[in-house]
Amino acid sequence: MKKNIAIIMGGYSSERDISIKSGTVVHSYLDRNLYNPYRILISNDEWICLGDNDERFPVDRSDFSVFISGKKINFDCVFNAIHGTPGEDGLMQAYFELLHIPQTACEHYQAALTFNKRDLLSTLKPYGILCAESYYLNLGDTIDEEKIIKKVGLPCFVKANRAGSSYGISKVHKKEDLNIAIEKAFAEDNEVIIESFLDGTEVSVGVITYNGEVIVLPITEIVTENDFFDYEAKYEGKSNEITPARISETQKNNVDKRAKYIYTALGLKGYTRSEFIFIGDEPYLLEVNTTPGLTEESILPQQAKKAGIPLKDLFGSAIENALR
Repeated sequence: MKKNIAIIMGGYSSERDISIKSGTVVHSYLDRNLYNPYRILISNDEWICLGDNDERFPVDRSDFSVFISGKKINFDCVFNAIHGTPGEDGLMQAYFELLHIPQTACEHYQAALTFNKRDLLSTLKPYGILCAESYYLNLGDTIDEEKIIKKVGLPCFVKANRAGSSYGISKVHKKEDLNIAIEKAFAEDNEVIIESFLDGTEVSVGVITYNGEVIVLPITEIVTENDFFDYEAKYEGKSNEITPARISETQKNNVDKRAKYIYTALGLKGYTRSEFIFIGDEPYLLEVNTTPGLTEESILPQQAKKAGIPLKDLFGSAIENALR
């Protein structure tokens, strides 16, 4: 019997539109011989199921079901395509855990931990994971520019602590630009992380569970036309994403081991995409994404293609792993 699959997309953050694109791609590629896919659009105002002709059916949040043409639809599994809150920070994961509905992303604790950049890096540092020097701010803290620059130097990166797709991030070259960058980051989150600039090759490493096995996908090298890999570079063609990356065998082995270790040590599942910068042969971790972009142009699907994994199989494997 075919399984009913809810593809959740949208969300409450600036990444909403990107998430809808990811969810739409998943919906188009899922094997109709195995699954009945349903698009579930999550917003602050409503949760709705979109019909084939974009009819809107409200979702009953008490058991995550929907009535369509007088028939109640319950879901066997949820495919999580929400970038940002509430799909990447653990909120939806906890909700589905309470309802005992399998879902494709990592569990709620791991999602919350990886979504919080400074908590993630603090957790991994004792395990020998190399990271940039960092300085933390909460909304309302006194901003001591001299103290910040003394610790992280210039240039530095100012980031919203809990945001993705390069929202709320700035590269700061001059002291007088620091406050503007901090304000921009606080517009996305009430926590900010300021990191030292690492001058090296940036790579993106996909680690997934595929057919029950944890594998590292071919590595992608990020070459941006802009000052850094910002929103424009990611989504508006201002970068080259080269897969496989032009790195040495030593660098490849080092980052493969590091990314897979993070995945297994934290107890992650489903898809992850970790960002690193090489200083010499050593990879320095920037962040871990647990619901990465899934459009045909996104990095992880590009990596899967290089590994010989069609999107239909990539998405289907995530569902089967969740159902196990």
